Amino acid sequence: MSATITTTRTSTTGSLVGTGLVAIALASAATAVVAAAGNAAGISLDVGGAPIPVSGFAMLTAFFSLIGLALAIVLSYKARRPRLTFVRTTVALTVLSLVPDVTADAATATKALLMLTHLVAAAIVVPAIARRLSA
Repeated sequence: MSATITTTRTSTTGSLVGTGLVAIALASAATAVVAAAGNAAGISLDVGGAPIPVSGFAMLTAFFSLIGLALAIVLSYKARRPRLTFVRTTVALTVLSLVPDVTADAATATKALLMLTHLVAAAIVVPAIARRLSA
């Protein structure tokens, strides 16, 4: 029985990681596209007088999404209701991630674009990972 549980956990974790990595790649690309489109439409990517490179959107999306994936893996083992706990936690973290955008030294349109990229990333990564967690 123990081997069955271990095998199930391992395959579930593998599925979670695989799905998570695909979602992270898609979200990273999507945030870069959103940033590039905003910039092409005339929205500055300057924050505090320094431009954010489009590749920076993808890199930061990947970095923080990997942290979210690690959180999901831990919750899959430790939480009584991993999916619910993950969704509640990531929604709260997404809301908190908007605070620096609101307070940034940037134009209003830039702030809105920054917030949009956070929401796009969360809309891609959170549901994809949550679907792989047990209810």
